[in-house]
Amino acid sequence: MARPKNNRRVHTPPLYSGFKPVGVKRGSLQTVNLSLDEYEAIRLADKLGLSHLRASQEMSISRSTFSRLIENARKKVSDFIISGKFLQIEGGNIHFENNFIKCAHCNYLFKVSISASVLNCPKCGSNDINSIAGEYGHGQCCTTDV
Repeated sequence: MARPKNNRRVHTPPLYSGFKPVGVKRGSLQTVNLSLDEYEAIRLADKLGLSHLRASQEMSISRSTFSRLIENARKKVSDFIISGKFLQIEGGNIHFENNFIKCAHCNYLFKVSISASVLNCPKCGSNDINSIAGEYGHGQCCTTDV
């Protein structure tokens, strides 16, 4: 029996959860599922240019686990691009460290600690705000003590 996976640290939730080729209806596309930890591996290694060792430390996983994670993520992203599929970002054993909050009234987007309790938009004062982490099924349950 395989042991359960440890939660992996993800700095912030992705702002967008899906991507598709332009001009193609979503319903006609096959889906490639990229987990949130694979998304974070792409962000750390390919966007920020961190070494596998440094990126693995950021995610609180071993270097060898990070190497497998980034390899799988790159295969999925290349399949999405080359085959023209729908890329869905969701799932995985993760804990967000930070969150994005978007005001539905003025569209202001701001970053807060995942444990912060925000009731109003700091720009316009509206209480019509949305947690981006909440869209991925995470929020107050995620803390930095992983």
